[in-house]
Amino acid sequence: LNAAESILVSPGEMVRTLRELKEWSQLDLADASGISQTNLSAIENGRVKIGKERAIALARSLDVHPASIMFSDYDLAA
Repeated sequence: LNAAESILVSPGEMVRTLRELKEWSQLDLADASGISQTNLSAIENGRVKIGKERAIALARSLDVHPASIMFSDYDLAA
C-alpha cells in the first residue's frame, strides 16, 4: 500500500472493529474487560484516549496484542 491507499484507523475504531468481529456488544466487552460501557463508548468514538492500562485490558479481552489497538495505523514501510 502506498500513502494514498493506506487506511488510517484510530485505536477506538480498532476496538470497535475487534469487538464486532467477536459479535460482542459494548456490554459484553465491558464485562470481559472491566471497563465500563460508558467508557468503551467514549473510547470507540474518540472522546477519550485509551491509555496503556485500558489497552492491555481490552487486548486481553479481545485476544490481541495491545499494539494491535494502540498502533493500528502504524505503517511498516515508514
